[in-house]
Amino acid sequence: MNPKINHVKNAFVMAIILLTSKGIYAQEIITIANDLISPFKISGYVEAYGSTALNNPPNNRKPSLFVSHNRNNEPAVNLAFLKTEYDTENIKANFALAVGTYMRANYAAESGLLKNLYESSIALKVSRKNNTWIEMGVFSSHIGFENAKGSDNWTLTRSLTAENIPYYESGARISHTSNDEKWFMSLLILSGWQRIKPVDGNTLPSFGTQITYSPSSRITFNSSTFIGTDSPNQRRLMRYFHDFYSTFKLSSKLAATIGFDIGMEQKSKGSSTFNTWFNSTAIMRYTPTTNTAIAVRGEYFDDRDSVLLSSTSPNGFRTWAFSANFDWNITKNFLWRVEARSLINKDNIFTRQDGTIKDNNTIFTTALIINF
Repeated sequence: MNPKINHVKNAFVMAIILLTSKGIYAQEIITIANDLISPFKISGYVEAYGSTALNNPPNNRKPSLFVSHNRNNEPAVNLAFLKTEYDTENIKANFALAVGTYMRANYAAESGLLKNLYESSIALKVSRKNNTWIEMGVFSSHIGFENAKGSDNWTLTRSLTAENIPYYESGARISHTSNDEKWFMSLLILSGWQRIKPVDGNTLPSFGTQITYSPSSRITFNSSTFIGTDSPNQRRLMRYFHDFYSTFKLSSKLAATIGFDIGMEQKSKGSSTFNTWFNSTAIMRYTPTTNTAIAVRGEYFDDRDSVLLSSTSPNGFRTWAFSANFDWNITKNFLWRVEARSLINKDNIFTRQDGTIKDNNTIFTTALIINF
């Protein structure tokens, strides 16, 4: 046996003998071990769903404007992940791998194992006196009031804007929360518009900002920006985007969220003219009991220049959407949801199985969610 290993073994045995002789027994040793392990936490999430679009789209796939719950007339898993967290006063780290139809659709541009990398980041506290952190890796987007994890959102499906702005980002950010926790501010350097690996041929980083103000526990205002590109250097098109939303707790049972986004992208490299898109969203949520909730949503998405959503129709993508959903928390970790949603576009853009195209589509969706 290696002499060094033998010395370590002997020291460990002597430590156990010493601890036992001083009255520290197995339970105390276990307690010490738990204290060392306690910063680690393992959690999981599974969201299964079934959805039916009355237009019956080709190949059982909804239009490309949807990346969540995008399968039609077949049971599927939208998102399932296993996550490990490390959380101390000065260091935080997250790592999660995921599968599901959301991952296949939204991570299609990523390569290899990156297609399943839901989250991977580490954050360090800059100062013990100030709540300022530096974080690097892959993390949730700083834009919008929704994320990919369904149980965090008021509605079963995501809004049109959430489906067409970044869900995740890769890069670094520095963030600060004021001592009274009313202000949150962050500055980000990113690899692109929802990119883990930058676009091939692009050497320009993207940038983002976020400012959140909560004057009370009932009101929140948020402003987020993005400046960058999603194209290679030789045909670089600069993109500028601003997201604003506010959340109001109107009573103990009623709450509302209102959002407005606007984006611009150069029509050609170096151009001073821009293609634009914008959208607005409003959601009302009513919780009659601690285990149930009802939400209604209205939204309008205008991308007539086809920046994010390609369309050959005369007026591009100009769609109104309305939805209503019901949630029932069967247990603390088990949630059942149902939703009806209708979309109405200015032109015929929704393709049916038989090849015909309509200007509207109605979708019914149900989901079962388990958090553990």
